[in-house]
Amino acid sequence: MKDFFTNKTALILGLGLEGKSTLALLRDLPCKIVVADKNPDAVKGLNFKAYTGENYLDALHDSEVDVIMKSPGISFKGLEIPANIKAKITSQTDLLLRFSQNKIVGITGTKGKSTVSSLIHHVLNYCGKESALIGNIGVPPLAKQFAPETILVCEMSCHQLEYLQASPNIAVFLNLYEEHLDHYNSFADYRAAKENIYLYQKESDLLIFLDELDSHKLRSSKGEKLPLSYEQTKTYNSRLPGKHNQYNIRVAMEVCARFGCDKKDAISALESFNGLPHRLEFVDAINGAEYVNDSISTIPRAAILAVEAYPDTDTLIIGGMDRGICYAELTDFLDKSKKCGIMNMIALPDSGYKIAETLKSGRINIYRAKNMEDAVQYAVRVTKRRCILSPAAASYNTYKNFEERGEHFKALVKSAETK
Repeated sequence: MKDFFTNKTALILGLGLEGKSTLALLRDLPCKIVVADKNPDAVKGLNFKAYTGENYLDALHDSEVDVIMKSPGISFKGLEIPANIKAKITSQTDLLLRFSQNKIVGITGTKGKSTVSSLIHHVLNYCGKESALIGNIGVPPLAKQFAPETILVCEMSCHQLEYLQASPNIAVFLNLYEEHLDHYNSFADYRAAKENIYLYQKESDLLIFLDELDSHKLRSSKGEKLPLSYEQTKTYNSRLPGKHNQYNIRVAMEVCARFGCDKKDAISALESFNGLPHRLEFVDAINGAEYVNDSISTIPRAAILAVEAYPDTDTLIIGGMDRGICYAELTDFLDKSKKCGIMNMIALPDSGYKIAETLKSGRINIYRAKNMEDAVQYAVRVTKRRCILSPAAASYNTYKNFEERGEHFKALVKSAETK
């Protein structure tokens, strides 16, 4: 790493959590630093050449810059990035994969990344293996140093995978659905970013992937291939509901087996894994009806899986930021599926209203809520068995992130329960 940066000028593009971590890393290396962030306050107090404001991406064209350390949240949508500049772009994830001597498990997919990453880490530790959970789950890949025997379990978002020149020893490609079209020019670009997780694997590496994702590009990669399916014969006893989580568990078990985990111990570890917040999280019961927080749901498929996991659900709260995603699969499910017993759909602005307009079934009672407070109040009045918040949309039209949305929902349910 030191050799890579020695006598170079490095641009830190974006000074959020990972960007600040990159700055802390580079300050100790023999290189010149340039910083760029849209928010001028982000660079206050820093004694470096800085680009800020609406034109902060002009930093890409700084002729002095040799290396561009791109933070995950920075989007180049709509921009034509010349090949000579693309060649300079790297990231913490890329450098981790290129330079770390540790065994690395990389996990990506549109949904389930955090659950599978956390479960692998949990099982490895339970089985006596030294592991660390890093990446998109909240710990920048290069924020810490680890002992050589530590297995690095790294959740990898599409943004972290975008500019890679190396792939992990074990790559997990869970699934792929239409998502993040506010960041990419097309779904094809989004998919290409995800596919970098296996593109540079060696023959000694392993790729675990959903069988539906099989392709010529995938098959042409060098690593060992292990396709898995949602349709599995084995069922694991677990606190994680739904068929999709049975698939997630199978993936985690396959990874842990590669590191020598005893099968019985790995299965025992499942009993103490409670799942993560905002992912089909039980909140409370009001008048005998359960309330479940699935705020992580940002795509139609996630809402379908939530309802399939709890087929006796009668109330669904849905909607959020409209990013132009197609909702036909979801509306067809709500209209026609025998697995769907939804009687009340509470629509939130903006996409919830859009979904409500396209529903054809007259059996579902539709309520257009003004906001989350209104939605929960109405849910308490009509829900008999279970209400799930599974928005199938991003939260940014109202909330900072899906966590804030989920916490607000939980607080409102708790408040309603005490009345």
